[in-house]
Formats: sequence, C-alpha cells, structure tokens
Amino acid sequence: MESLSTRVLTSVVGFTLISVLVWFGWVTLLPLLLFLSVMGLYEYIRMLDRNDIDVRRASLGVFGTALIVASLPMWPQTPWPGGSWREAVLTVAVGYFLVMEVMRPGERPLERIVYSLFGLLYVPWLLGYFLLLRYSPDAGDGLLYFALPLLATFAADIGGYFGGHFFGRRKLAPEVSPGKTVEGAVGGLAFSFVTVLVMTQLTQIWSPLDALLYSVLVAGASQLGDLAESLLKRALHTKDSGSSLPGHGGFLDRLDSLLFAVPATYLFLNINVFPR
Repeated sequence: MESLSTRVLTSVVGFTLISVLVWFGWVTLLPLLLFLSVMGLYEYIRMLDRNDIDVRRASLGVFGTALIVASLPMWPQTPWPGGSWREAVLTVAVGYFLVMEVMRPGERPLERIVYSLFGLLYVPWLLGYFLLLRYSPDAGDGLLYFALPLLATFAADIGGYFGGHFFGRRKLAPEVSPGKTVEGAVGGLAFSFVTVLVMTQLTQIWSPLDALLYSVLVAGASQLGDLAESLLKRALHTKDSGSSLPGHGGFLDRLDSLLFAVPATYLFLNINVFPR
C-alpha cells in the first residue's frame, strides 16, 4: 500500500503539473517537452551504455530538439504538398547518421545507426504528437482533447493495478512483463471507459459508442506502450530506466503509456472525428 500511495501521489502531482503547463499552450508545453525529451534520451543512452552500445549522443540531442520544435503548430506549410517539417527533420537525421558512419565508421556502425534512429523515434518523435494534439483541431478544443489520453491513461493505470491485484490470474505477456495480467488489462479498459464516458458525456463531444471505441484504442495503446518499454528494458537488462520519479522509476517509466496513447488519440481524432 505504501508503494501504491507513492505511485498515486506521483501520478497526481505529475498530472496536475502537466495540466497547468498544457493549459497555457505551446509557450509552456514546448519547454516541458524539450525537458522530457532530454531526460528520456538521457535515460535511453544510460541503458545502452550498460550494454556497451554506442549512439551518436550529441546528434540525438540536436535532432531530438529539432523534432520537438518542428512539431509547433505555427510553422507555415511545407513547400512540398502533403509533407511536414517533422518528416523533413527525420529525413535529414537519417541522412546525417548514414553519412557520419561512412566518414567515421568505428566499431559496429550499423548498430549505432539503428539505435540512434530508434531513440529519435521512440522519444522526441512521439513527444511531438503532444504539441500536435494540443492544437487539434485548434487551441480551444485541443485542450479538451488533450485531456482525454491523460485521464484515460491514468484511469487505465489505476484500474489495471487493482484489477491485477485482486483478480489477476492469467499472464498477459509473461516473457516481457510477468506482472501484467489479462484481468488487469480488462480492469484498466473498464475504468478507462467509465472515465472517458463521463468526460465525453459531460462535454457532449462524443456518443457512448465513440467513447467505447476510443477507450479500447487508448487502453490498448497505453498497455502496448508499457509493454514496449518493458521489452526494451528486458532486452537491455535494466529494471528501471531511471530513479528520478518516486514510485515510477525514471521518466521513460512514467511516459511509456502516454508515448503511445497521445499519438493514438491524435490519429483517432483526425481519422474519425474531424471532417476533412
């Protein structure tokens, strides 16, 4: 229970802080995302260091920052149709890593390219969706839609904890995360659906069916994000990505669900809700 109280307290404090910073828009959200990107990449690099895996550290920081900044909503449209500045930054990063390994290959050049690009995609690329969602479809309604994955993920986390604690019998992914159970996943989905249903009915933005479909998507995405980080830590022989957050480990340990839930919400809204 002490672990649970610490976990809940950290979640509530983090949720409150993020909510305040998100409220003011990109002026406060951008520095927050840059900070989270730096800390997430730092923890990622530390896990790689423990396994003697090298990456382009300075380049990761530079391109990671560029990806976050390129996600700002006020940039003009790209001169080529159907593209985005985020994609341009990522393309330049791929070319840069390839050129650097050709010029100064060192040991295991392909491994360095793969882990460097994965770090970019896993942390700053996914964090960029936070800015995109905050302004979907605009600065006003975007605040409401941004709150959905935060509340849904928080509810899925708590529902999954209690569902697994009291009813957990069957392992969800024993080879990746032995503590996860099917019953916990169902409990997380149920609590997430109740939370989303209440919120969407109070604001009258979705029907109950839309709320159910979204809850299935975001609960599945948050579970997948959690399992993906567990897979990464297991592959790198690490228990926690860090120790900065009491009850949660590192920043990646806390962000893992949101890194998948926020992009899933952005895609759900743009495909399913907003007219083209």
